[in-house]
Amino acid sequence: MREGSDRGIRIAVGAATLAALAALWTAATTLEQWIAPVYFPTPQEVGNALRQIVLQGYADGRLHEHFLQSCKLVLYGFAAAVSVGVPLGMLMGWSRRAEALVNPAFLLLRPIPPLAWIPLAIVWLGLGDAAKVLVIWFAAFVPAVINSYAGVRSIEPYLIEAARSLGATRGMMVREVLIPGALPLVFTGLRLSLQACWTTLIAGELIGAITGLGHLLYQAGLDLYPAMIVVGMVAVALAGGLMTALLAWAEKRSMPWRTS
Repeated sequence: MREGSDRGIRIAVGAATLAALAALWTAATTLEQWIAPVYFPTPQEVGNALRQIVLQGYADGRLHEHFLQSCKLVLYGFAAAVSVGVPLGMLMGWSRRAEALVNPAFLLLRPIPPLAWIPLAIVWLGLGDAAKVLVIWFAAFVPAVINSYAGVRSIEPYLIEAARSLGATRGMMVREVLIPGALPLVFTGLRLSLQACWTTLIAGELIGAITGLGHLLYQAGLDLYPAMIVVGMVAVALAGGLMTALLAWAEKRSMPWRTS
């Protein structure tokens, strides 16, 4: 009962914050005109831009097409990074030999910003979706590895010794000790990876994209169309928020022993 009450309070406070921001926006751009429309659009202008891109399209596509294209690329890159980065990080955390073998190469790649891979990705894969997925993979890979590694290393040694003393096999150690113990930090890494995916995607779509939210923002910037820029930014926020909510749901289902 108390959990439901706390959730209701959080929702009410969030709604009140959004209403206050909307009122401040209206006052600053429409009523008092503290901000000129050339610098930041009014709510009415944003509504007109939203209607335009939903019904007629803008930047070679309608809003749902840009939205779905960007979400698809993020999901591809994120899934590829998780499927490689999480097992690799956990292996490095569990095995000193694996860490000694892999860590030098990882330390060499780790400081390179994801956007620095864009020129090489274009050389390798052209201007299509594959190059963008590769760059997103690089952005999400590093946080996944680091936090998976830290998750395994955070497991208390006495838990491992207790499991061994009870005769746990290697498979049981992985299923019953390694994975449950590392999951909290693994999901922390996944949240960071997802954020990096969206940051990198928008930058990658500024060049050589036909559709996508990054392409939408780039075209609106060229056209000096602030209202459409705001529509694109809100669409990115909604897409990122939706994926973050899905990840939080997966985290809760994966660790039912943890209270929210």
